[in-house]
Amino acid sequence: MVRGKTEMRRIENSSSRQVTFSKRRGGLLKKAFELSVLCDAEIALIVFSSSGKLYEFSSSSIPDTIERYKVQSKDTMDNCRSNELNSQQYCKQDVEVMARKIELLDISKRKLMGETLESCSAEELHELENQLQQSLSRIKKQKNHALKEQITHLKDKERELQEENDLLKKQASHFASSSCKKPKKTINNPQEVVVQGENYYKEIETELYIGLLPGRGRTQQLLK
Repeated sequence: MVRGKTEMRRIENSSSRQVTFSKRRGGLLKKAFELSVLCDAEIALIVFSSSGKLYEFSSSSIPDTIERYKVQSKDTMDNCRSNELNSQQYCKQDVEVMARKIELLDISKRKLMGETLESCSAEELHELENQLQQSLSRIKKQKNHALKEQITHLKDKERELQEENDLLKKQASHFASSSCKKPKKTINNPQEVVVQGENYYKEIETELYIGLLPGRGRTQQLLK
């Protein structure tokens, strides 16, 4: 049967805590003894209970083992300090090298910009001239490449606009031709137009005057 995992926290019950301490202490001392015998290891184990009682185990002598630990610990500390000093010295040298490189790069940059050339020899000036010519050649090459790409992009844009323009012209021509094909109303009898015109004006007069017309009213009064 698999035992569940024990939660690592202080046992509140004092009796349960004492039982667990006795069991675990015995197992720890047993494991220390087995490790010293099987692996020929020098082991010193010191345990104080919660009540202050001492339990110890040593494969040889606890004071000798503690003294050996102090010596070894001191050597380890000295090695750590030595390594730290070496690391600091290495970092300092690295910083100095980087500072020197930055200074040289700054001097080279000023020379390429045409500054502080008084101390340069003829050979150094010739080398600077070659570097500038090579840089100018690379710049021109890159500029020509960029211009070619820009021209290609503009040509593609021009072709797209031309295609769009042709399509619009085609649509406009089709619309104009369809408008011309609409049938017009023919006049078979010109008198019909005149009659229709007269009726139109009569309708307008009827709509403008409501009731008796002014002229007809006076004529009726005279007749009376």
